[in-house]
Amino acid sequence: MNFEKMIGFGVAGNFAGHLEQAGEAADFVAVKTDNHIQPKAIFPFYVPAESAGFLADYPLSNNTIRFPQGADNLQIEPEIALICDIDYDADHSVKALTPRFFAAYNDCSIRRPNAQKICEKKNWGNASKGIASQLLPLSSFIAGSEIDQYRIACFHKRDNQLNIYGIDSPALGYSYFHQQLLDWIVDRMNNQPDQGPMNNIRELLQAANYPQQTIISIGATRYTEFGEHNFLKPGDIAIIAVYPGNRYSPQQIVEMAEHGAFAEGISVLQQEVKE
Repeated sequence: MNFEKMIGFGVAGNFAGHLEQAGEAADFVAVKTDNHIQPKAIFPFYVPAESAGFLADYPLSNNTIRFPQGADNLQIEPEIALICDIDYDADHSVKALTPRFFAAYNDCSIRRPNAQKICEKKNWGNASKGIASQLLPLSSFIAGSEIDQYRIACFHKRDNQLNIYGIDSPALGYSYFHQQLLDWIVDRMNNQPDQGPMNNIRELLQAANYPQQTIISIGATRYTEFGEHNFLKPGDIAIIAVYPGNRYSPQQIVEMAEHGAFAEGISVLQQEVKE
């Protein structure tokens, strides 16, 4: 799986309450949505094209977060990522997305209240994002498919002290999911304007010469009180586990995180923060 050839996008505002906790709700005041639960926008975090500026820097790592210079408010963002095939029509509009795999993902973000674009908080070079090495196959992305049984857990470890960073949440807790989410993302790929915090996605796809696959992080869960008010420092460990809730309980996942060893069937991302 060559992630360096895939274009990378994230979904903003697809889990109720996260933007408010992250202090980013104000960024989207002018963004119009069809209903109150609809996500706000998609944003690029990686564009494999020399013309893409800082977005051309490959940001993904499965074991490290590089601490950005001058930042003191870096937060874990626990998410599910979908690895999708992209189908284009004759005029290079995106026709369909087909999810093939899913995995634990860290949309690690710098809280920059004066950033003009969402993407400015997302890519500060190598190892500024995280995706688990264990990808979980998807036979489909319809209601009732494998992913519906999965949950997202997130932990923070400092000096061997483990804290729960994100509220353990079901994949079905996403506001938009299944085909509704895919249809909305396709529409944003084709029609999202370069306006306010948003980028024109169609132009980025063209710059990347219409890549055949994409990594899409579909939204961060809510923080615990600890996660909302504690930021990453060098030496910390960020842990995200996407696990089948019909096989393991949240308490079992906490115990696995404490021991640093996870059972089979779990997509786990463990990243050490390094200067």
